[in-house]
Amino acid sequence: MGDFILGNAVLVLPDRLVRGALVVAEGRIAEIREGADLPPGALDCGGDFLAPGLIELHTDNLERHTEPRPKVPWPHEAAILAHDAELAGCGITTVFDALRVGSLPSRKKGRYGEYARALADDILGLRMAGVLKIDHLLHLRAEICSETLPEELAKFGAADGVGIVSLMDHTPGQRQFRDLTQLRHYLMGKHGFTEAEFDAHVADRLALSAEVGAAHEAAAVAAARRLGAHLASHDDTTGTDVAQSAAHGARFAEFPTTPEAARACQAAGIAVMMGAPNLIRGGSHSGNVAAETLAVAGCLDILSSDYVPAALLLAALRLGDLWSDLPRGVATVTAAPAAAVGLTDRGRLVPGLRADLVRFRRHGATVLLRGTWVAGQRVA
Repeated sequence: MGDFILGNAVLVLPDRLVRGALVVAEGRIAEIREGADLPPGALDCGGDFLAPGLIELHTDNLERHTEPRPKVPWPHEAAILAHDAELAGCGITTVFDALRVGSLPSRKKGRYGEYARALADDILGLRMAGVLKIDHLLHLRAEICSETLPEELAKFGAADGVGIVSLMDHTPGQRQFRDLTQLRHYLMGKHGFTEAEFDAHVADRLALSAEVGAAHEAAAVAAARRLGAHLASHDDTTGTDVAQSAAHGARFAEFPTTPEAARACQAAGIAVMMGAPNLIRGGSHSGNVAAETLAVAGCLDILSSDYVPAALLLAALRLGDLWSDLPRGVATVTAAPAAAVGLTDRGRLVPGLRADLVRFRRHGATVLLRGTWVAGQRVA
């Protein structure tokens, strides 16, 4: 962790862009110098942008590494290290790895088992060993419509440092899959369901939700409080959904599916998070509201890469173009997610904060990453 200067850069400050240099000392931002002069001994950034390191609150990317093909498990430590290197290479310096809690072990079709506790142990072990490039924290995705949620939540304690618990309810006919046609296409396309199997699946999940839904939701909210984690809602669709999220104390809403829900979130003081792939693709793959629609309406606060890590920085720049305000766009992947989860030591280029940094330049419609630093240590 050396002291160094990055000069001849366009610094993305909280409220403006300035040409200048950034001084790093003991892993923190020591000084910001404005002006085009290159300080002696500085690394010449050649006019590249220099922004805070990106903060990812919800990503399913680790699951892609632990099971690269359906029913093909991969060794956890190897998967975590590959995931870690990929995120560092995308400019992400802090990640909340989203791990599902709540399983369906007894179902014949659509069965899935428990994995969160074992995977969390491996993440924490690698973090303790100091071999990870970026800062990894835990996000428990509490699946309400499941068989084992309370038991799986009980396996986590304060020592795990869980930062986020999100309320995930994939009961058919509501939230993300309010349109059963979309759910039918998803299950028949990805899992090979027949029409009869799909109908049986819907009936089974509706019955399970009626039996355990309320108790599981209460258990997840209680677990967030016990763990000292920030609570997030997921796929809010109606004003009633948002009112319930607000009553639980949700700090941010992951991927609200309608403009109505997004407006209600803002009125309730709940930050709105949308998927970067949604913005880049021009719409939701589930047929829900487009991220750009919410951005134009002023109802988008945070971006998540969701399932494409490389989407995060590119989408932030797209928002900057849309709003004609690059610092505002970059804030959706830096300062805003940091504020949502109480990380006061990062997310802005401000003296005294951690030197989590990303250097990049634009290349046509895309972006070229030129360097990533975590607490002053270059990792990509």
